[in-house]
Amino acid sequence: MRRAGLALAVIGLLLGVAAPAHAATSQSYPPVDVVHSERVAVGPYELTVGFSEWPVRARQSLDFTFEPTGGIDQADGTLVAVSPTGEEEPLRRPDGVHGLPRHPRQPDVWGLDVLALDEPGDWTLTFGIDGAHGTGTATMTLPVLEQPGPPLGLSWLVSTGPLIVILGILVAAARRGRPRTHS
Repeated sequence: MRRAGLALAVIGLLLGVAAPAHAATSQSYPPVDVVHSERVAVGPYELTVGFSEWPVRARQSLDFTFEPTGGIDQADGTLVAVSPTGEEEPLRRPDGVHGLPRHPRQPDVWGLDVLALDEPGDWTLTFGIDGAHGTGTATMTLPVLEQPGPPLGLSWLVSTGPLIVILGILVAAARRGRPRTHS
């Protein structure tokens, strides 16, 4: 009985540590730290595209910021991302937002928060801006390097290995602690 209680306590501790953290409000985060930017002429507008990581690597989370000359208050922006294999990638947007959303940590610019591009190669980003000076579109090629670190399968094996060992020990302890019936 004592071992079963210990096993339940260990499982509860593991699940408690693995529980998702509570989300904080956007005011508790600092603005995006842009380490690299590119300028793109989008019709009559100049758009500064900012990246929180550079160079961009596959499956690495980063923030994008999009800031047209003159600000975003009198304009609407769109973005279409096409992967190296030619598939259009759906970008996360808040419900009800059809164009580029304001960045949650820097609301004076458009942006995407902690987005990861899934595959390496040349991504095509097509921007559209509709504002006081008319509409414009432009395309930018974004080179994305290989995923950092070891392959994903090896990372999963290394990270879940200790959990598998602990579960094996708990199962063995539970089997040893059972009363045996003699027939």
